[in-house]
Amino acid sequence: MAKEATYQLLDGKRCGDALKSEIAAKAQQVKEQRGRPPHLAAVLVGDDGASRTYVEAKVKACEQVGFRSTLIKLPGTTTEAELLARVAALNTDPGIDGFIVQLPLPGHIDPDKVTEAIDPRKDVDGFHPMNVGNMVLGLPGYLPATPSGICELLKYYRVETVGKRCVVLGRSNIVGTPMSILLSRNTYPGNCTVTLAHSRTADLPSITRDADILVVAIGKPQFLTADMVKEGAVVVDVGIHRLPDTGNKSGFRLVGDVDFDQVAPKCAAISPVPGGVGPMTITSLLLNTLRACTGIRAS
Repeated sequence: MAKEATYQLLDGKRCGDALKSEIAAKAQQVKEQRGRPPHLAAVLVGDDGASRTYVEAKVKACEQVGFRSTLIKLPGTTTEAELLARVAALNTDPGIDGFIVQLPLPGHIDPDKVTEAIDPRKDVDGFHPMNVGNMVLGLPGYLPATPSGICELLKYYRVETVGKRCVVLGRSNIVGTPMSILLSRNTYPGNCTVTLAHSRTADLPSITRDADILVVAIGKPQFLTADMVKEGAVVVDVGIHRLPDTGNKSGFRLVGDVDFDQVAPKCAAISPVPGGVGPMTITSLLLNTLRACTGIRAS
């Protein structure tokens, strides 16, 4: 007889919808006080399919909470100088509260130059070095959307983090590294003992099996398998990949960095793909935009 599922599903859509209700109420207050709602702009360079999907989802989320949104589509042939000029214009536009430049950018554009050119007060992605530095020091600033969204998800489901062993798998500047910092801070969710592991980590399964909480952002489909997880762990899956599947009308299926079907039965809680971290990333972007228009930044 198959083992009955006893794990808690960390449903990002449910958590995100609850937070969006609060955001929408505050956005209405902002509109009444200053005559216009919060305004988020997104810059999309080129025609990358995944990037276009992400940006369109962000625009739709703005509509759901009563924000104004502006989508700026630029051709893939846009020069670095032209993009930097557009960023400078957004920095000084009083009608724009916050904006993002969707990554990845075409290869001829340096993403670091673009990120550093964004006014930190409008950097609602939380990638500017000033905001990253503030996060490290625990000072007010905008937190990176995906790690912040994961913290909101853990908080919503009341996942205990104090004193827990946490392994963050993946060391990118967008997810892994800031996630390790946030979970080690003296706050909730936080106060974990954190190990930041990656593709060069020796004897990785022995390290992941020691984790009470696993955040998996290594960028490889179904990388984390059941033998790498201890009973009762909490697993947060950040990855999303398309795998061919002739059984689906679309011709593909979406999976994460975790082999969900095999890992889930061992877990106390696990996030699904899709519907886990993705909705929370967008919700965190809305929270940062709300903070940008009110002058209140997270700490």
